[in-house]
Amino acid sequence: MTSFSTNTDIPRHGPPALVARTFGWSVLAALAAFLINNVLVVWFGFPGLRGLTAGGGAGAMVNLALYVIAIGAAIAMVMTTRDRALRWDAHMVHSFNVYLIRALFWSVFLVGLTDASIAFLRSENLSEVLFGGAIANNFTRASWVGPWVHVPLIVASFVIALFTRTLGFTWLALLIVAAELLIVISRFVFSYEQALMGDLVRYWYAALFLFASAYTLYDDGHVRVDILYAGLGRTTRGYLNAQGTILLGMTTAWVILVIAFNGKQSIVNAPVRNFEISQAGPFGMYIKYQMAAFIGLFAITMLIQFVSYFFESVADKRDEPGHREPNQSSAH
Repeated sequence: MTSFSTNTDIPRHGPPALVARTFGWSVLAALAAFLINNVLVVWFGFPGLRGLTAGGGAGAMVNLALYVIAIGAAIAMVMTTRDRALRWDAHMVHSFNVYLIRALFWSVFLVGLTDASIAFLRSENLSEVLFGGAIANNFTRASWVGPWVHVPLIVASFVIALFTRTLGFTWLALLIVAAELLIVISRFVFSYEQALMGDLVRYWYAALFLFASAYTLYDDGHVRVDILYAGLGRTTRGYLNAQGTILLGMTTAWVILVIAFNGKQSIVNAPVRNFEISQAGPFGMYIKYQMAAFIGLFAITMLIQFVSYFFESVADKRDEPGHREPNQSSAH
């Protein structure tokens, strides 16, 4: 499976579409500002936009300024590239999203194997024998495993993703099957089972379904229940897709983001801040906090892909050249 479209017929230049491009790039700019503000609020104690009405002072103004600067930069970029084609913008946004998804898949692969190995050593009391008491003790602390084991692997994954050209869906699905098979063999043949085995399967399952959703949208693989859609022309489809992307797709993604990152005690921020683990404790994997983060990452990748889809839909509505049929996508 290649990482992005290899269609060399994508036009770089086309008739101006200032309104559509400004809207799409502003959405991405607002997303970037939202995520930066979330870091400032959770890790550095900034008040966020709520501070504007609650005496947040200069900190709240910094949070507001980030949105103004980000959206202003998006508008300036559009105005200085008036003749850039919508399909080229869609291609660039999609290519970035593919890189992000590819890096996330490498992350769950490396973190999954490494953390499962550490959990096995903890369960069988082998850590101290192999690494000594100090490291064995660190392996029991999620606050150490997260920053010193998981984070370096995640950083390495983003570097690896720069040089690879596969999204890894097929391989991750195969790994899930192998992990499930290992559970069956170990349980029914050797009467051996550890909590880490089920944790690994759930971890990879969650990543497979949530991270693959954005690429499925690119391939138009999500189920449509509109029986009238198939009989419509390209321009009408483009108009409906553009409206639906805004009213149903982007709004849903933003709702998930706002709920998921709503302050320090939100459903994503709280587990990530505390490197939360499951009730299995030392017998399981220390990846529960990452599975909480998957919710936010799902919304982020979907919102980015919805912007790309919006650009493509508006281009279809305007009947611009370079239309891509979903069954001619880059997946193979």
